[in-house]
Amino acid sequence: MSNLDKLLADLEHSFADLQESFEGLTHQQKLERWFGKWCVYDIFSHMIGWHHEMDDALERIARGEKPVPEGVDYSKSDEWNDRFVETWVQSSGEAVQQELEVSKDLFVKAAKLVPDDKFEEGRAAFRILHATAIDHYSEHAGAIREWRKSKGY
Repeated sequence: MSNLDKLLADLEHSFADLQESFEGLTHQQKLERWFGKWCVYDIFSHMIGWHHEMDDALERIARGEKPVPEGVDYSKSDEWNDRFVETWVQSSGEAVQQELEVSKDLFVKAAKLVPDDKFEEGRAAFRILHATAIDHYSEHAGAIREWRKSKGY
């Protein structure tokens, strides 16, 4: 199994776990603000934003370029997250939830363009798959489960 194949299997497993974490929640429950100032849909929105930003990074790696364009700084993640959430704030919850899946699929498609050796541990493509997807999904799945437990959902 290639590096990428293993990472993509981990990604799909982690995404399925994320989906399971919010399965059965009503639309109203997904609108409750509990994660700082965010609701479940806002969590989805920020994940969508990172998918789109990082699928571009993966495409740049595939072309032999640096993952981050000159002048772009991702170190202020809260500002990026706010921007991503704001992008989707007027959309229906259903649209946001659908885009989460679409953006994940586009992210995976971009990853498949990158040569396998770029997915060795410690390399940028490896870190992107973990930070944007594998670990990110797990982080939010756990938070959603804790919140649900505290609310009796």
